[in-house]
Amino acid sequence: MPSAFVTGGSGFIGGALIERLRREGWEVRALARSDAAEAAVRERGAAPVRGDLGDAAALEGGTVGCDVCFHAAAKVEDWGDPAEFERLNVGGTANVIAASRAAGVRRLVHVSTEAALTAGQALVRVDERAPLRPDSPFLYSSSKAKAEQLVRDANGDGLETVVVRPRFVWGRGDTTLLPAIAELVRSGRFRWVGGGRHLTDTTHVDNTVEGLWLGATRAPAGGVYFVTDGEPVVFRDFLERMLATQGVEAPDKSVPPAVAAGAAAAAERVWRLLRRPGPPPLTRFAVWVSSKECTLDDSRARTELGYEPVRTREGGLADLAR
Repeated sequence: MPSAFVTGGSGFIGGALIERLRREGWEVRALARSDAAEAAVRERGAAPVRGDLGDAAALEGGTVGCDVCFHAAAKVEDWGDPAEFERLNVGGTANVIAASRAAGVRRLVHVSTEAALTAGQALVRVDERAPLRPDSPFLYSSSKAKAEQLVRDANGDGLETVVVRPRFVWGRGDTTLLPAIAELVRSGRFRWVGGGRHLTDTTHVDNTVEGLWLGATRAPAGGVYFVTDGEPVVFRDFLERMLATQGVEAPDKSVPPAVAAGAAAAAERVWRLLRRPGPPPLTRFAVWVSSKECTLDDSRARTELGYEPVRTREGGLADLAR
């Protein structure tokens, strides 16, 4: 029976991945840093391994004897302590690589992101040749770019690495993105930036997991792949439809992109200077997501891996409504 070790197994992507691996007949272990995380991964069908991304012994113990390690754990936020982004996203990835190599894991599949390619510019029909941006002013982007580079550099000497990049992961089981946006609308704090009419790609969680499965079972060593839902959509239209599944109607209020960007930069400066707790009301990364086109070319995954979305947007939205 094939076996896998999963980091981030108590999260949205990692949890769905565990369920897919179990359906495929794999034995699965998953890193769990708390009692709640242990319960979550056990419920999904994995054996919990207590520890975190800084625990070398737990990582090596979890990976030993496994065929594949899936690294889905990350600090996925638009604000926070720079040292935490470095510790979790960069240092944690380095620790996973070291543990996988020490344990003799054959393949490491890394969950990356299109955000690793931006320093604030739009991404328009980009493919995997676009350069990583470890110099990005966005902490999430820069740390994920550094993490991905570590994974790509680690390919070889007995360890095969594959990078899979979904975009705007959504679907049933999401406990962060959609609930946070719905709460902003309900509290009266939500605004479109520039009308929200730019194009964006999306990746349903089931399609994300399909990409990870193919990354583990079909991809050549060293491969890097975008996976999406297919054709891009208008950001505003898609968000309105997602919110509607929760009985929430987005307001029509909008702010110009330049105004939003200036306000976000000012808020970030104040929060850093005064060391205020929690995130500022608006960040530059949030403005980028809300106002810049982000469209990706996933033809490499389709050609080399035979990737096709397994869940349509219509089906995913219907599932959310239920």
